[in-house]
Amino acid sequence: MVSEFQLKRDIIEVGRRIYNRGYVAANDGNISIRIDDNRVLCTPTGVSKGFMTPDMISTVDLDGNVISGTWKPSSELKMHLAVYKAREDVRSVVHAHPPYATAYAVAGYALKEAIMPEVIISLGWVPLTRYGTPSTEEIPEAIMPYLPCHDAFLLENHGALTVGTDVYNAMFKMETLEMGAQIGLLSRLLGGAQQISPENVERLLEVRRNLGVAGGHPAMCELPEAGSPPAAAQPDGGNTDEARLKAIITQVVKEVLAEQRR
Repeated sequence: MVSEFQLKRDIIEVGRRIYNRGYVAANDGNISIRIDDNRVLCTPTGVSKGFMTPDMISTVDLDGNVISGTWKPSSELKMHLAVYKAREDVRSVVHAHPPYATAYAVAGYALKEAIMPEVIISLGWVPLTRYGTPSTEEIPEAIMPYLPCHDAFLLENHGALTVGTDVYNAMFKMETLEMGAQIGLLSRLLGGAQQISPENVERLLEVRRNLGVAGGHPAMCELPEAGSPPAAAQPDGGNTDEARLKAIITQVVKEVLAEQRR
């Protein structure tokens, strides 16, 4: 069994990686690991995820009460705890703002195009959840309709959330999500992506099953029924037209490339 101290070190390492990859800036993002049925390790609020130490990691129960630790837990802890309560198979949650995936979330797009086998096998399609105010119950409530069959989520005008069997598994899904978003954006600039056929998507899902990949099943699940939040029910991006999308993509790519050159 992995010790609690090692789990804290794993959180610190994942925090360092997502910070170094530019998935979070300043004190953004939060990470948690479920230790057992009623204990969760979580990152502190107001601290850069690239510069954490073990003493900063708090232990809380599933109601958010601090069991041990002197640092204040993340203000978005509610989002993590809601996931753990809803899915017993989830052992870790990572929330970050990877630029390309967040560009999809800001533009009002789900990542639904079947263009990369790796993304399909790992994530399927990634839903866009309706906007919620950070640190409130609004974000957990927006995620719940999709949680049974998805392991990655785009949070409207906010960022991304991934869940996994351990903290590295959740981080890898965040990396896959960002890769899929980046390729999707760039392919649109080149005239549009070639879609993988439904038949081949099913074959990829069969590969997933044969590999024994754990987590929510990434099949093209039904969208929530009528009456669901409008942003989540608009995988085609609502009223955003193609010209506007290309303009948004071009601007985002320019800004990301400019940031990388600094």
